[in-house]
Amino acid sequence: MTAIDDLLAAGTSTWLDDLSRDRITSGNLDEIKASKSIVGVTTNPAIFAKAMSTGDAYNAQLAELREASSLADAAVYAMSIKDVQDACDLFADVYEASGGKDGRVSIEVDPRYAADEEKTVTQAAELWRLVDRENVMIKIPATDESLPAITASLAEGISVNVTLIFSVDRYKQVVDAYKAGIRAAAENGRDVSKIHSVASFFVSRMDTEVDNRLETIGSEEALALRGKAGIANARLAYQVFLDEFADMSDLPAGANKQRPLWASTGVKNPEYPADMYVVELAGPDTVNTMPEATIDAALAGDGIKGDTLTGTAEESQRVFDQLEAVGIDLDDVVAVLEREGVDKFVDAWQELLDSMEANLK
Repeated sequence: MTAIDDLLAAGTSTWLDDLSRDRITSGNLDEIKASKSIVGVTTNPAIFAKAMSTGDAYNAQLAELREASSLADAAVYAMSIKDVQDACDLFADVYEASGGKDGRVSIEVDPRYAADEEKTVTQAAELWRLVDRENVMIKIPATDESLPAITASLAEGISVNVTLIFSVDRYKQVVDAYKAGIRAAAENGRDVSKIHSVASFFVSRMDTEVDNRLETIGSEEALALRGKAGIANARLAYQVFLDEFADMSDLPAGANKQRPLWASTGVKNPEYPADMYVVELAGPDTVNTMPEATIDAALAGDGIKGDTLTGTAEESQRVFDQLEAVGIDLDDVVAVLEREGVDKFVDAWQELLDSMEANLK
């Protein structure tokens, strides 16, 4: 038994936040799935940008795409879809054994569509069709414009990973969008038991932004709150999850809970324990997607402390009250993080497209 096995015993599934052609073809992904108890994979534009800009694993497919006069965006998706398909096949046994909860591999819609509901819906459906694996999840950002796209995609039977969630208020909107989508799916004759969703709540970025502001304030009370906002925020979201899904009678028979997923769980401040966002966010019906370095830190750490989520809402609210008392504008923090979250993925995607365009010439 390892810390990752103990994490699963507490109710948290561990997914790897990384994917590349080299991981697949070298056998590395299969190996860490077996040795580190990984039960899923998430990707994002930055991950694919890094994967496709290093090594030669994509050269053969790139040559074929160049010969076919493929455009840059089509080439990027052709290569990323191939990786996702292969990863889905690798985790198909986990998908079957878990009844569809785990064994999932996520692929994201073009981040440039974050403010365009129609394009997001269209591409989500296209990616779902092209990957053609039951255990794929389509990532859609939790922007104002994309919330209806989440509902529309679920209504068509598409499993959705809702990403870039930074606040409890936004998370409540995501839950509403999920429930509306599941009800619509049932009305459309879809088997709702086959539709799964996670709500990806970003953790470390909250601490980075809040800590910078606390250090600017500089008082003893402010500095004592560093490293507390991200965990408190996630724990408050978890209480919303418990409240919203304690009674499933408002959803069609067979519907699944939309599990919270803790993302951005690699610590940004080296002064913090490297497994902080793993140990302190363990609990029933959750997922933690981690870069491999964070998985290794959890395996090498002092161990999981059991359920560290249930019953923490009151303490977490006190942390937020204290943050506001020292002058932290949490609404502004969230606004900055949402804007930067989309911008970072757009920048990574655009860099990848520019590189791909050059490689296709």
